Amino acid sequence: MQKYDSIVRQHNAREEQARREKLAKYEELGIDPFGKAYKVTHHVSEIREICGKKSAKALEKLNLVVSVAGRIKFLRKMGKASFMNIQDKTGNMQVYLSLDNLGKKNYELFKMADIGDIVGIKGVMNMTRTGELTIKAKKFIHLTKCLHPLPEKFHGLTDVEERSRRRYLDLIMNDEARKVAFMRPKIVRSIQHYLDDQGFVEVETSILSPTLGGAAARPFVTHHNTLDKDFYLRIATELNLKRLIVGGMERVYEIGRLFRNEGMDASHNPEFTSIEIYQAYTDLKGIGALTEKMIRNTAKEVTGSAIVKYGDRDIDFKSPFRWISMNDLIKEKCGVDFKQVKSYEEAKALADQKGLHLDKFKNTVGYVMNEFFEEFCQADLIQPTFVYEYPIEVSPLTKKEKDPRFVQRFELFVNGKELANAYTELNDPIDQEQRFLAQLEAKKLGDEEASEMDKDFVEALEYGMPPTGGVGMGIDRFVMLLTNQQQIREIILFPTMRDR
Repeated sequence: MQKYDSIVRQHNAREEQARREKLAKYEELGIDPFGKAYKVTHHVSEIREICGKKSAKALEKLNLVVSVAGRIKFLRKMGKASFMNIQDKTGNMQVYLSLDNLGKKNYELFKMADIGDIVGIKGVMNMTRTGELTIKAKKFIHLTKCLHPLPEKFHGLTDVEERSRRRYLDLIMNDEARKVAFMRPKIVRSIQHYLDDQGFVEVETSILSPTLGGAAARPFVTHHNTLDKDFYLRIATELNLKRLIVGGMERVYEIGRLFRNEGMDASHNPEFTSIEIYQAYTDLKGIGALTEKMIRNTAKEVTGSAIVKYGDRDIDFKSPFRWISMNDLIKEKCGVDFKQVKSYEEAKALADQKGLHLDKFKNTVGYVMNEFFEEFCQADLIQPTFVYEYPIEVSPLTKKEKDPRFVQRFELFVNGKELANAYTELNDPIDQEQRFLAQLEAKKLGDEEASEMDKDFVEALEYGMPPTGGVGMGIDRFVMLLTNQQQIREIILFPTMRDR
């Protein structure tokens, strides 16, 4: 393998030198090697749609003249007639170029071309004897010189890390990468259209936040020089969106970047995209129904089916999603009923029996219960499942159940991962202030993810927030599911990367 790599490097060095030498030749011909504007009349996908399965005779009769532009992906130069494949954003198309059709001057210009160059082609559509749709070139236009050889198709850009670092090459060489890149905005637009049709308003709120809150996460901190004050990059949009509910907007959502100073793995990136949705005058069941319908609609609209292939599994978004309480799930998996556990000492003994390590601040029954769920239950939730009735300790912004140890919260799990998190929102300002104070105590004991006191938010609640349901969903994880990608870096164009 090392010998092969050495040969490739030597070949590429010679190739690069030859390509750079051509720059002077272009200047001699009065051609800018890095191009000018070019009028495109058709994209490859449009051509294929127009031509369909027409016969050679039908194509000849149609006499479709096209002007396309793209990158040369394949090149076979011969004497007086040559072939190449040109790739635009929609696909690949074969091009036939001949001395007779182009003329000597234009054909000689074409023969200076290399794989990777960006070119324009004007010609007429026809069919080869082998039945391949082909542009019969009447004019070749050089647009941009590629100074590096493209990676060899099978032995080139295969390393996942390298593909993520050099996404531009990944998009050139990898059809799947381009498919995912174009699929992601379709997914986002489908969500937007669904919510807009339900009377929601899309908003934008600030990324810089003076206080930490809205989720349990470690923040990124930055400094504002003019104000001489530290700010957090937001870890959630929740508190500002609920301020808008107080202001009377009733149905709002935001799709935006969040930043959490945490680990990186197959499903986590420190910078990611989330959607948060808030609806006045509903509750957990109402926001759950909205979430389920939105996910089902998007999956069907984007993929053509509400049953989605993910790895070797079929994820069923078509059937009604399962609802189960966290306590009932733990009873199913572990035989422990935490509603009957009366003290932290009893809970800790159960944790010790299972070999669970507990952080210092996790010193209540609710914390232990949540640890049981995360350790023994979560990974088995493959089909869409709403897990509800969370311990109050891990849900500082959520309205209480009748049993005050628990809150009106669900998390939606798919393929063993959290996809969405929802509350019947806490709108009692007195209770909210006490929850913030409890978070401050947890922070003193070492919880780096605990929220801070947000006095302005408490004051906003004092003016009255109507009963409200809210949900947040990770766009990146949803895109992973709908595009059958196992690594989050595959669906983020420029993911955060470790140093080489």
